[in-house]
Amino acid sequence: MPRSEIADARSLAQQIGIRHRVIPTDEFQDPDYVRNDGTRCYYCKSELYSQIETLLPELGVEVICSGANLDDQGDYRPGLKAAAEHKVRHPLQEAGFTKADVRALAREWNLPTWDKPASPCLSSRLAPGVEVTTERTARVEAAEAYLHSLGFRECRVRLHEGELARVEVPADGLARFSDPEVRGELVRRLQQLGFKFITLDLEGFRSGSLNSLVSVDNKRLFQGT
Repeated sequence: MPRSEIADARSLAQQIGIRHRVIPTDEFQDPDYVRNDGTRCYYCKSELYSQIETLLPELGVEVICSGANLDDQGDYRPGLKAAAEHKVRHPLQEAGFTKADVRALAREWNLPTWDKPASPCLSSRLAPGVEVTTERTARVEAAEAYLHSLGFRECRVRLHEGELARVEVPADGLARFSDPEVRGELVRRLQQLGFKFITLDLEGFRSGSLNSLVSVDNKRLFQGT
């Protein structure tokens, strides 16, 4: 995950007054994860929950909880299958909370993250079939950090075969790249990071756009779990 996300998590935990632990995981050692055939999230969450389970006796905790909400049901979420296998509870779903409900409550509690854009893991930016490596996720992180510096709160840099970067920004921000200087600097920065081809998605930003590339069989296996 982006280092900025870890820093934000530490800050929020301190503000709320809860314990915060960062634990090491070894998903990059799992060939099923690295293969990235569309089921990557299942193996990632399996590794995560397995590591957390080893901490439960030490922490005096009996149940693992996730932040999944009602809007996650029915979507393509392989990680929810792993959660079910590890008996993970989803309090927000059980309480009937949607993403909008979570944001409204966070705003009521004056949490600074109430309107924070969603930030899925960096590996989710790699198209199915493109092997996941720490070098590639680091490149994506740096590329998106540059877009953030331009003022885009919501953006994605998707990595496709051939080291092609597909840049997604909100549709109302696409016109900014008609400026040759802005467009040229974007190309220069991303090529410096190691991307060979830089493209701009004219549909604009949309969450989970790579899910359309997941095979039908894998979707049937994990749909609605």
